[in-house]
Amino acid sequence: MTGDKNEIDNLIDTMIKNGDELVNNLKTVLPNSLSESMIMFHESNVENLKKIKEFLNG
Repeated sequence: MTGDKNEIDNLIDTMIKNGDELVNNLKTVLPNSLSESMIMFHESNVENLKKIKEFLNG
């Protein structure tokens, strides 16, 4: 079970990192209003992923 938790932790970390990179790349080419919405959506996803990670490790 510990191996599964580590794998899920790594997956969550990768999802957050890749999301950060995507947002940073797209916000340079999107209009400000769309960029702000995308950033807010990503921040919400990151919070949810962190809650999942905390739940699994709690």
